[in-house]
Amino acid sequence: MINLYDLSLDELSRLFQEWGQPAYRARQLWEWMYAHKVQNFNEMTNLPKDLRERLETECRLGVMRIAAEQQSSDGTIKRLYQLPDGQYIEAVLMPYEDNRRTACISTQAGCAMGCVFCATGQMGFVRHLTSGEIIEQAINFARMLEAEDERLSNVVLMGMGEPLHNYDATLEAINRLTSPDGLGIGQRHITLSSVGLVPAIRQFADEGLQVKLAISLHAATDEERSALLPINKRWNIETLLDACRYYVEKTGRRITFEWALIAGENDTPEQAEALGQRLQGMLCHVNLIPLNLTGGYAGKPSDPARVEQFRKILERYGVSSTVRVRRGIDIEAGCGQLKAQVIGFDDIS
Repeated sequence: MINLYDLSLDELSRLFQEWGQPAYRARQLWEWMYAHKVQNFNEMTNLPKDLRERLETECRLGVMRIAAEQQSSDGTIKRLYQLPDGQYIEAVLMPYEDNRRTACISTQAGCAMGCVFCATGQMGFVRHLTSGEIIEQAINFARMLEAEDERLSNVVLMGMGEPLHNYDATLEAINRLTSPDGLGIGQRHITLSSVGLVPAIRQFADEGLQVKLAISLHAATDEERSALLPINKRWNIETLLDACRYYVEKTGRRITFEWALIAGENDTPEQAEALGQRLQGMLCHVNLIPLNLTGGYAGKPSDPARVEQFRKILERYGVSSTVRVRRGIDIEAGCGQLKAQVIGFDDIS
């Protein structure tokens, strides 16, 4: 069956043309899917009955089943979805006091990047998600929020998987997230997180988008970063930072560097000094994130005093940084952690 979320509006129009339907019917269906976010074809009351019956027979509105759901004391909601082929992915909704409602969504089942402290990386790569599977995660949260007279304001592609490894599907999903005919979320309210696929960063910079880019850096020396993120053996830090400077130059957008603080590893004054020297003068910001514990990695989060010392060293170099408020810690809302808990990957090593 055809998952309609996998189709662009042009592809949907071609399908309806093959079915002998007038062109405006595709636009009507599209509005039901994205503006009204309906979940079944019977609700599409301006479509002829015979068309609704054919859609019911040959198509589907999404493919995901909620396998588990948890809600944190801070309001964070984490969902584990099962896909038709039996794979599992995660999506998280984070509410903030300033009324932002941010969905953190996945782009792959598993991940090929192998970052040692990441629960998803410890599982390995299974497959890419389709554009429809990516955007369906956001639509599900948007529908839930609208039922409560709220709206989905932000989306971060920071869930399971490396978005730039699944480049085409990720880009198509971003287009529909931001299109006025799609979910209509402003490009500057979308953030894509990457471990640093250098050619894809440069390609993404050339797309002409105003989407925010976040880079998982986590170390300021090649030896340290290669031990944490194997991708650094292919594209070292200086090569990565050159691509980041290119992105800033092409887009005019400030780039964000993610830094998971690991006690005694990358939270040292030496690492902070090295990072400050590398980033000095760049239009950038550093998110300092106390490490999320995972069963497959023995590292521990830094204590607050070390975090503050790290932040002050960066400040001396004129590099702005903030300590990120950790969301959903009581439900292990870091990517891959709910899947590990439910599917039995707690002791991955």
